[in-house]
Order: sequence, then C-alpha cells, then structure tokens
Amino acid sequence: MEYFNAFWVGGLICALVQILLDKTKLLPGRVMVILVCLGAVLGAVGVYQPLIDYAGAGASVPLLGFGNTLWKGVREAVDKQGFLGLFLGGFKASAAGISAALILSYLASWIFEPKMKE
Repeated sequence: MEYFNAFWVGGLICALVQILLDKTKLLPGRVMVILVCLGAVLGAVGVYQPLIDYAGAGASVPLLGFGNTLWKGVREAVDKQGFLGLFLGGFKASAAGISAALILSYLASWIFEPKMKE
C-alpha cells in the first residue's frame, strides 16, 4: 500500500504542475521556484510532513519535498545557531542530495556520452 500511496500522490503533484505549466504562461524555472517556496511554506505551516508520512517518496522527492527539506534544515539550524542558522541550515540539510545529484549526473555523462544539439 505504501507504493500505491507514493505513486498516486507523486503522480497527482506532477499532474497539477503540468496543468499549471500548460494553462499559464509561467516559464518552467519560475514554476520550479514556486514549488520550492510552496514546499517550504507548507512545511512551516505543518501540512507537508503528514503528507510525507503518508506518501513517502511520492511527496518527498518532488520539488515540494526539496522546499520542505530546506525549511526543516533552516528551522533546526536557527534553533541551534540563532540568526546564522538562516543561512547555513538549508545548505546542510540538502547537501547530500545535491551532491549525489551532481556526482551521479557527471558519472552518467561519462557513460552515455551526451552530445550538443545542432
């Protein structure tokens, strides 16, 4: 049942974002920023963590989950370090995921030899 919940929640998030892209003139980069900020706001309000508890990776993997991770990192760092935590918390919370994405993308570029579009 966990896989099913992750699938339908993640699919719903992706479908809603696709509708947003199709029905508005927002550029994809701006939609990505909106999603990260929305995830942080939903995390701050306390709505997003119950969704992650219910759907697992279906809610934590999309950009909303990244915003929530940033929020949790900032909140914890502010509790421990005060004002300086505003600037350090998000980096510490997301460092492993960002590093993994960069390293694995680089390795994939070696394996699949990407080419520039002409």
